[in-house]
Amino acid sequence: MLYASLTDMLQQVLQTDRHIRFIDGDKDESVLSYARLWDEANGLLAALQSHGIGAGDELVIYTRSNQRFVIAFWAAILGGIVPVPVAVGISDEHRLKLFRILRQLRSGSLYTESGLLGRLKRFAATEGMAAEGRLLDERAVLDADVRAGLEPKRVVPERDNIAFIQYSSGSTSDPKGVCLTHHNLTTHLRALCERVLWDTDDYSLSWMPLTHDMGLIGYHLTAVASQMSHAIMDTSVFVRRPLLWMLKASEYRATQLCSPNFGLKHFLKVFERRGIGNIDLSSVKQLLNGAEPISWELCEQFLQALAPFGLKRTVMCPVYGLAEATLGVTLPYPGTEYSRVIVDRHSLRIGEPCRETMEDDPDAVSFVNVGYPVRDTELRITDDDDRELPARHVGNIQIRGDSVTTGIYNNPEVQAQLFADGQWLRTGDCGMMIGDDLFVTGRSKDIIIVNGQNYYPHDIESVVCDLDEFDLGKVVVTSIRRPSASVEEIIVFLLYRQDLESFVEIAQQVRSVVASNTGLEVDHVIPVGRIPKTTSGKVQRAQLAKEYANGDFDEVVATLRQLGQAEAQDGDPLVQELLDICREQAGEVVIGPDDNLFEVGVSSITLTEISIAVDTRFPGKVDINDLFEHPTIREIADIIRQ
Repeated sequence: MLYASLTDMLQQVLQTDRHIRFIDGDKDESVLSYARLWDEANGLLAALQSHGIGAGDELVIYTRSNQRFVIAFWAAILGGIVPVPVAVGISDEHRLKLFRILRQLRSGSLYTESGLLGRLKRFAATEGMAAEGRLLDERAVLDADVRAGLEPKRVVPERDNIAFIQYSSGSTSDPKGVCLTHHNLTTHLRALCERVLWDTDDYSLSWMPLTHDMGLIGYHLTAVASQMSHAIMDTSVFVRRPLLWMLKASEYRATQLCSPNFGLKHFLKVFERRGIGNIDLSSVKQLLNGAEPISWELCEQFLQALAPFGLKRTVMCPVYGLAEATLGVTLPYPGTEYSRVIVDRHSLRIGEPCRETMEDDPDAVSFVNVGYPVRDTELRITDDDDRELPARHVGNIQIRGDSVTTGIYNNPEVQAQLFADGQWLRTGDCGMMIGDDLFVTGRSKDIIIVNGQNYYPHDIESVVCDLDEFDLGKVVVTSIRRPSASVEEIIVFLLYRQDLESFVEIAQQVRSVVASNTGLEVDHVIPVGRIPKTTSGKVQRAQLAKEYANGDFDEVVATLRQLGQAEAQDGDPLVQELLDICREQAGEVVIGPDDNLFEVGVSSITLTEISIAVDTRFPGKVDINDLFEHPTIREIADIIRQ
């Protein structure tokens, strides 16, 4: 069904008895009917309007609560206010990104909670950001400010009005807001509903954040458009308790799930250690897998692990999309078994035909079939001069159609580079068409994708250069996925010509500063004697990545691992056992007995996996919350003894 606007779509679903379930823990859930959502959104809209926020103004939604997020999003939509979803992070870079977004907006206000607002004000004061502090004083609206009894003024939107701005998860130094109109969204939601075949009796469950297009559009707006009930699990709950995802899928007989690679891997690591008990996944029809390059091997591991619980092979649904396309570009037909193509890695140059090969070929690399274009979306593969290429030729993926963004918000320079021939959007990805189906082969630029989020190498490099030892041009950040790996690795190369023994401490400093500023976990920090550059002086990240993939640095990596492990030894047997658990979960990151686990450069997912592994070995002795008060291995050992 083609709705006139998002407002029209919400009004249509009010006639049903369907609901939204918010899962904030094993026993912490709440249910919101669509009728109650309408009432709550109207109440908040009245409060926003009483603060002087009107149609056309932007509203940054900055909250940890999924329920508050959904209510605020719809309050803005009903009043013609432009919602701007922004993720709440823990690092300074996340806070800086928020302020940079606020600066880009023409008349932006901030909807948040008192605790978050207090932290932002303290950060602004510490960083000397007086203008941002004043903006928070003048334009922040707290959830607690909702007042009953006020009458909202709803606005009937035009089809070409901006419905909301989706800030893609790219550079924190220059965030880019993708404008999505009501027409973009309603036409795309119709296309998605038709392709995935959802109906009112389906039930979706998603742990993807609502600030991500897969979470907001794919598993909230599409569910509303399909007039079906759906459950939204808090992302942090999934990170802490990944098994709960499938337990709840079984409990509520979910038919529609989603997860990128990293979510499947995180689930499997805990599942393989603990098992999951008696669950039934036979109701699941689809599991959409996108947001980052898709690993065939990881999909196979996941399907094989859960086959005994009734999960069918046909549920795996690899997809391709991007924020500029509203969400999805290609999806397979539901119920078909996913497939792949195996090609010679040396035949992947732009403009050349790919050469298929056998799986046991040492140069073999496989790419998963991500389906064919959805309704109202056209796709073509081009060379670097925007000329269309024949089938089975590798090239740049370009798209056009009614769901493609009208442009980048308040950023004409970026928008000018976005379209080829004035109409075809340059996705920045590379791929090939085989028959009607798309196979994505990589990225035309150096964007790093981790946990479904995009990062620019130069941002991470500038963070490393905050260390006294290094300058720009002597630090190279890249990512690569080896043929045998299921996810991409983040590699930091440093120009360094001294002994490896002294490099171990530097590598730890690099991991720590990257983690504290970006939340990313670096897989390897590697010293190199030269930084390859083009004749014009541009760093050749791809060359270093290729050398790493070829194994040129394997000996150095192994030596650094041995040196790090030799340092992280302890005479206390219990402490040493815990250190061994950390080593198993944290890979190359060296963790000493007295190191603060939050400062050594591991991600929140790795910290969760360490906590789970400790609990498996010492059941009931250590809770993940204990890590915040006792963040060293020696302190954890003391807790276990007590």
